Amino acid sequence: MRILYLLIPMTLGVIGVALWAFLWAVRTGQFDDLEGPAHRILMDDDDPRIPRSKPRQEDDKSLNE
Repeated sequence: MRILYLLIPMTLGVIGVALWAFLWAVRTGQFDDLEGPAHRILMDDDDPRIPRSKPRQEDDKSLNE
């Protein structure tokens, strides 16, 4: 029975922190755009992420000789 004197305040503290975190997330706009990231992953990017290096002309001459 004594353990309840410890567990109840700890539970209220955890609930308070969770409520504070939820309210903070709502106020800072974390839940404003729920569908954007899901659609963004399907969009095709035409720009390559890794730039391709072009062969130098000096290297081509040495191979042809």
